[in-house]
Parts: sequence; C-alpha cells; structure tokens
Amino acid sequence: MARDERPDETEQAAEAEPASSAASSSESSSASASSSADARAARPRRDAVARAAVDVKDRFSSRGHAMARYVAQRVVLKPTIWSITSVTVIDRDRLKGVEGGFIVVANHSSHLDAPLILGALPRRLARYLATGAAADYFFDVPWRRKLTELFFNAFPVQRGSSTATPAGTPGSPTPQAPGAVAAAAAAAAAHPSTGATAIPSAARRKAAAKVAARRRAGQPTVSARSLLERGYPVLVFPEGTRSKDGTVASFKPGAAALAAACDVPIIPLALIGAHIAHPRGSSWPRPGRLPVGVAFGDPMRPEPGETPLDFSARLRAEILRLKDANTARILGPEHPSEGARP
Repeated sequence: MARDERPDETEQAAEAEPASSAASSSESSSASASSSADARAARPRRDAVARAAVDVKDRFSSRGHAMARYVAQRVVLKPTIWSITSVTVIDRDRLKGVEGGFIVVANHSSHLDAPLILGALPRRLARYLATGAAADYFFDVPWRRKLTELFFNAFPVQRGSSTATPAGTPGSPTPQAPGAVAAAAAAAAAHPSTGATAIPSAARRKAAAKVAARRRAGQPTVSARSLLERGYPVLVFPEGTRSKDGTVASFKPGAAALAAACDVPIIPLALIGAHIAHPRGSSWPRPGRLPVGVAFGDPMRPEPGETPLDFSARLRAEILRLKDANTARILGPEHPSEGARP
C-alpha cells in the first residue's frame, strides 16, 4: 500500500485642498489604469498556453483519450506495480500549486521508473503527462504505437538526432524506457526507450522520412517543446539511459534548457530502490514485494543568469539530496545504501 509521508496540504487619513484632491484623484485613476494595463500585459504564461491547448484538437487534448489512459494507467498499470512492490510516496503535497505545463525529471535505473512516476503523481498532473518514444521502433508498427500512446501518452522522437530530442535542442535528453513490467501488465504494451546505442541508419532515415512527409502534408508534428507551450507536462530522464548499479550519472542539459525556453517549472523526484526490485537485465521484478519509493522535491526554475548546465547540475544535486534523505526510510535501517542487495 502506498503511503504519503506528509499530509496532503492602517488605513491613514489626510486633509487636502479640493484642487489637490482632484489632482490626486486623477493621478490615482491614471495609476490604476496603468496598473491594470500592466497586469493585463503580465498575465501568467499558463493562461496563453491554456488557450492554445484548447485551440488544438488532437489526442493530447482529447478527454476521450485521457479517459482511456486513466483506465490503462490507474486500473491496469498502477495496481499491477503496487501489488508486486511495496511503494512509499513521500512529499506529494509539494505539488499542490503546480498546473499547466511542467517537466518531471528523475533518476533512471529500472523499468519500474515511469510506471512508479505515473502512479505516484496526483491524477490531475498525470492525466496529460507525455513521454517521448523512439520513432524508429515504437511508432513503426501500428499495434505497438497504439499501446505506447495508450499507456504513456507517447509522442515520437528521432533517436540519434540532435535537433529532434525531447527538448528540441542539441544536447537534450533522449527518450527513455519506462520498462518491461508495464508491457507485461498491459499484454506486451511497449514503453518509450532510450538505452540503445546503435540504431540502424536505415531505421533512422525511415522514421525521419515519415516526419518529413507529415510536415509536407501539413499535418502537425509533436515535440516536448510544442506540448509544453500548449500547457501539457512532459517526463524526462536527464541521464539518458538506465543506471546499472543505482548510481546517478551526470545530467544532460536539455531538460534545463527546455524549462528556461518554455518558462515552465521542473519537478525533481528521486526514485529509490527501483533498481533493486527490478534490476537492469531482468524481465520481471524480484519476488517478495521489495520496497521502492518516490520522493518529490519542490518545483524548481532556473535562477537569473543561470546556464542550462548549471541548472542541470543543481537539479541533479537536489535529486541526490532527496535520495540521501529518504533511502533509509524506504529500504529500512538494515539497508541504508540503495546499492545493497536484499
């Protein structure tokens, strides 16, 4: 049973001459009008992206698709993962003020990672969360594309391209693999993948040709940036691949750059124990409902003058802090190190 370790959530009088009062009133009116104009001009970005999201009609904005994902994620995927592992969710109430577009970043060490994130996020935030999936594999066969879209609200990403990564900029994180567990739970539902290092050039050319054909036909193309600008959240694993031993590798700066470009917050979270419960290379989690945890941090934004590399390093440091602060609570005092094997 998952548990959240923090509960969800003189007026002064003055005399003046009549003429002076009139002047003050005029100045006050002007100031009020100016203030109103400034307020209108400085409306939050989320208002604009919310309107854009309403204007575009596709599966990312479809309530019908969202309902189908609800069934796939909350009726099939989450109960399966929660029944084969012992999940603890920590500090979910830190997300109370989050809405619209945002980026979820986490450490990545197991096929359990994305299912855990989807299940731990509040439903209102997970409902439209999108994940980049390798176009040359997960979108080349109709049945695999449909299952990937259904369970993970996936959008195609060209692997091996520096301009078509989820962040849409060079150096961006590559699409990730939410895992084989959900595939089995969903009758072989495929997950977004990132671990491959050798992608056949022919496959890349074929996928790129499909995207080019869609553009020539005037059909919309989707990227992490376009989704964020429409007000939809995106999941990114900045390490670029799963860790072999649970250690957190350096972060690619794409997610940090994307947050700055789209003016959206990043939600850092630490996944604890997932690589022990379902190690890399295994086809199914270990028996015994081993403990795993999801620890949320406060939403973060780049500081003035901060570069994407510096912001990315700060995100990694926060995730490491969350891991260090919560590992003993998740794994127990007898296993204070996440690298320990039960």
